[in-house]
Amino acid sequence: MKKFNVTVNGTVYEVEVEEVEEGAVSAPKEAPKAAAPKAAPAAAPKAALAGGTVINAPMAGTIVKINVTAGQSVKKGDVIAVLEAMKMENEIFAPVDGVVASVNVSKGASVKADDLIASLN
Repeated sequence: MKKFNVTVNGTVYEVEVEEVEEGAVSAPKEAPKAAAPKAAPAAAPKAALAGGTVINAPMAGTIVKINVTAGQSVKKGDVIAVLEAMKMENEIFAPVDGVVASVNVSKGASVKADDLIASLN
């Protein structure tokens, strides 16, 4: 049996899959059970929760450039960081005007989809 995590509509489920030989048919040993959802991901840092705007990674990839520092003013549409995914560079833009409260990644860091990149106040 191999275990995998499957995400459906934002909820993570742990499933077990049995590997069988090609052409073989395997009868289930017991009736399937509904998987219990895993715990929710950790909450965002307090700086992002205090009325701030969070900027999350839209997809998994590697941070190749960070254009801002904490305390810097940004305008809506300014490039916060550059994320490389599938050999393409994707610019991550500020969704609103504000001041950078935190930068939560560094150049070369690997991120997953929805990982926190930065937050604005």
